[in-house]
Amino acid sequence: MQNLLDPAILFFVFGLLAGAVRSNLEIPPPIARFLSLYLLMALGLKGGFALAKTGFTPEVLVGLGCAVTLAFAVPALGYWLLRRLLSRFDAAALAATYGSVSAVTFITAVQHLENQGVAFSGHMPAAMALMESPAIIMAVLLANHARRLQAAAPGGGAPHGLRQVLHESLTDGAQLLLLGAIAVGFLTGEAGQRAMQPFSGDLFKGMLAFFLLDMGLLAARNFGALRGCSPWLLAYAVLGPLVHASLALGLAQLFGLSVGDTTLLMVLAASASYIAVPAVLRVAIPEANPALYFGMSLGLTFPFNILLGIPLYSAVAHQLS
Repeated sequence: MQNLLDPAILFFVFGLLAGAVRSNLEIPPPIARFLSLYLLMALGLKGGFALAKTGFTPEVLVGLGCAVTLAFAVPALGYWLLRRLLSRFDAAALAATYGSVSAVTFITAVQHLENQGVAFSGHMPAAMALMESPAIIMAVLLANHARRLQAAAPGGGAPHGLRQVLHESLTDGAQLLLLGAIAVGFLTGEAGQRAMQPFSGDLFKGMLAFFLLDMGLLAARNFGALRGCSPWLLAYAVLGPLVHASLALGLAQLFGLSVGDTTLLMVLAASASYIAVPAVLRVAIPEANPALYFGMSLGLTFPFNILLGIPLYSAVAHQLS
């Protein structure tokens, strides 16, 4: 209940309601893009400042190793399950969507932990960046395999160039901004933190609320894409993230991660990309249905994680620590 009374979360709920009644309220796309870049920059700076205090320790390497392991395990598990329900192309696209991460879900989880006074490591934003690309690469490889299987059929497609996809996913502007901000925060340390406090600290909560309002509007307008979906796919949109979070919890328990890091690792594993990955998939796997992977991730999984998932993952991490 406390999470639902957070102003940022309430603005998300307000956006859902406004979108549901088909209000003409909207955030202009350039402003939404600016808000997204601001949040990534502020998050990266926070992570860099924290990392400057702790340095690169064995715990940092363990945390990053857990993140990379999940980045490959989650899409592989997703494809294995979804292939029973969908074509190879749709299964690969959905596996990539749910195997990658949502920056806004992660940022909201960071705000939740800060509200609760729970500490987390500065390397976790870097873990988020590392988890974005592996699922895309795996999906492209799976799609190319599917194209080779049907190459002899009329209209069979040619394999998509992996080099181009690698370049697009590894040089994405938002991801580079996050990594650059981490580097700036790490290099400037405490002095940089004091100088940037009005930007990365004082403004953060209001900017997040504004952006979640836009996300609520967008999510509500994507509910329609779920009509006609198999009940099994709708179940996967909720149960899949819970299973992925459980995998992250197991790794965190195995390697003794802190409560805050465990929560964020669960959030990363449970989240689904609705911006970066769909943009790449439209070009890399044009055979897949965008309404399916975009509608499920944004219309169902994102609201579930924002409203219920984050407090649930946090409570479980506290309970088992």
